Amino acid sequence: MISEQGMIPRYLKIAVDLCARIASGDISEGEKLKGRSILSTEYNVSPETIRRSMSILSDKKVVEIFPGSGIVVRSKVNAVQFVKSFKDDTSVAEMRSMLAQTIQKRQLLDENINELTNQIIDMYNHRRSDLIKPVEISIPDESYIIGQSIGKLGVWHNTGATIIGVIQGDNIIISPGPYYEFSQKDKILIVGDHNVIQRFNVFISNSKQI
Repeated sequence: MISEQGMIPRYLKIAVDLCARIASGDISEGEKLKGRSILSTEYNVSPETIRRSMSILSDKKVVEIFPGSGIVVRSKVNAVQFVKSFKDDTSVAEMRSMLAQTIQKRQLLDENINELTNQIIDMYNHRRSDLIKPVEISIPDESYIIGQSIGKLGVWHNTGATIIGVIQGDNIIISPGPYYEFSQKDKILIVGDHNVIQRFNVFISNSKQI
C-alpha cells in the first residue's frame, strides 16, 4: 500500500483514520457513514478520493456498500486489524527507507576513503626525490602487538615510524588514531628511513608482552 518513496496516498490515510475511529468506538458497528460528498468536505478531498477509501474498507470487510442507499460499518474487529496491518506495513517501509539511507551513507564513506587513499598515493607518487616512500609491512601471525592499540604500544616513540594507514583485506583505514587495535593479517603502511623501518620490523616481531 505504501510506495517505495514512503509516500502514503491520501485515500489510504482517510481509510486508516476511519478505521481508527471505528476501532475507538467513535463510530459504531451498524452505523451508517456520512455520504461521500459530506466526507469529501470533512476531509477536504474529492468524492473520488472518498470512493477509493470506501473501496479499500469494503475489500477489508470493514464496511458494506449499498448502492443508492449508503455505507454501513460492519466490523470493528476488521477495522482494528486494518489499522494494525497498516502500522506494520508503515514500520517495514520506514526500516527499508532507513536501510537505503544507511547504504547510501556507506557508499559515500567508501567513496571518501577511496578518494583519500588515491590522494595519499598521488602525494607519494609525485613527491620530491628526497621524500621517503611509504612501506607496507605485514604483522607476523604471532606478534604481541595483535590486540594492542597504537597509543598503548607507543609506536612512534619506540620506533620513530609514522603510521599513515592500515590495510585490512580490500579495505584501508587512513590515519588510524591512537585507539586503533591491530588485528591478525593487518598490513601497516608506515613512513620512515631505513633505520626506522628496521626498528619497526624488530618491534612488531618482538615476542615479549607489554
